[in-house]
Amino acid sequence: MLTTVTAGPYTIRGVSVGGVYTSLAVPELGLVFDAGIAPRSSGGIDTILLSHGHADHVGALASLLGIRALHGKQTAPRVIMPAEIVGDLTTALDALSRLQRFPLAIEPIGMLPGDEHALRGDLRIRAIRTFHPVPSLAYVVVRRVSKLRADLRGLPGPQIAARRLAGEPVSEHEDRLELAYATDTLVSVLDHNPDLYRVRVLIMECTFLDERKSLEAARAGCHIHLDELVERADRFENEHVVVMHLSQLYRPDEVAGILDARVPSGLRKRMIVFAPQSSHWPG
Repeated sequence: MLTTVTAGPYTIRGVSVGGVYTSLAVPELGLVFDAGIAPRSSGGIDTILLSHGHADHVGALASLLGIRALHGKQTAPRVIMPAEIVGDLTTALDALSRLQRFPLAIEPIGMLPGDEHALRGDLRIRAIRTFHPVPSLAYVVVRRVSKLRADLRGLPGPQIAARRLAGEPVSEHEDRLELAYATDTLVSVLDHNPDLYRVRVLIMECTFLDERKSLEAARAGCHIHLDELVERADRFENEHVVVMHLSQLYRPDEVAGILDARVPSGLRKRMIVFAPQSSHWPG
């Protein structure tokens, strides 16, 4: 049932069918993006990021919390989400906790566009505004890398050590944009946030692919059409672009052919289709 793809150093595992359910895990980062379905294999991951409050992206959160309990997880997971939905989500979980006589506890973390939240050590999450009819966010995983100051490179090790012992900073920091997740949004999220073109791995919705859904209809629903990515093809610098949240208008096994025919080769060779290798969507 689960789809698994590899994009650079990252494994992306889960299910995504536009308008039905989406939940993607990236185990190397310890992150689950959205909870529209609750794969058992995601139950051990302690940080869940919700893009928005629509049921196909949050509807299985209670099930995922229950699976965590079966895994023996004792601590509440961090659930990062748009700040505007924290109250409603926690109220819903309180009601479900009473319904099943079991606490569905989370550590709720509300974010606004531009906010950052530390994940662990060298990693943090940056929130980006997306464009949907309800409060919504995209997320960028930023890794801070320390390296020797440029002006000290080439000096003997003992000299560098002596400066460090004397209290002189000998390192400088570089932020690397590792991975981004952007779904259920107008394509203008790219125009407002050009860093998305440069992130190492971009996981992005491309709900509609051809004339079966017009560009105008896609925009009316606040979703991205392939035509809009093709228009911007020369701007993508990413190592990999993982296209997901594909509509049921298309069979999974025809998506790659549509991309082959419509996407310029420079971008197409970096595109990864997040869809099962079959003629049917899961479920």
